[in-house]
Amino acid sequence: MSVHEHKEKGKKSICCFVITVSDTRDETTDTSGQTIKQFLADEGHQTTGYRIVKDEPEEIEGLLNQALAGDADAVIVNGGTGISPRDGTFEVVNRFLEKKLDGFGELFRYLSYLDIGSAAIMSRAAAGTARGKVLISLPGSKGAVTLAMEKLILPEIRHMVSQLQGK
Repeated sequence: MSVHEHKEKGKKSICCFVITVSDTRDETTDTSGQTIKQFLADEGHQTTGYRIVKDEPEEIEGLLNQALAGDADAVIVNGGTGISPRDGTFEVVNRFLEKKLDGFGELFRYLSYLDIGSAAIMSRAAAGTARGKVLISLPGSKGAVTLAMEKLILPEIRHMVSQLQGK
């Protein structure tokens, strides 16, 4: 079956849990989390959960355990993917990934490079599977989530979920 045929067979509406990792944002200032939710809604997908968590490894891990145990097909995390001392999202997400989609991070950094230049090398965006779900981790800037949603996630989320679910 061709890629196009696989995409056509995919679920039309994906259930997603959105997590923002931030020490400073709340629901009124979380433009990145709101942007992800809006992109999902515009494509006919559902947000089955949304939470903001502090950039503390134990808190991120606890919320990921909760999100992955729920009914979402995919979990999209934003924030905490840089290299500052407080950025711990990548390490936690990486422990959860069972099958890594290395191309996601590589392609994200390439597209970011075209947009912001060499600073793109500091992004540790990642994706893969965890407990039968798609797990994606993005930088927390609105520009980064917009780029990822438009160029990578929305074009492939149905395909990724259908492949993971064996459909």
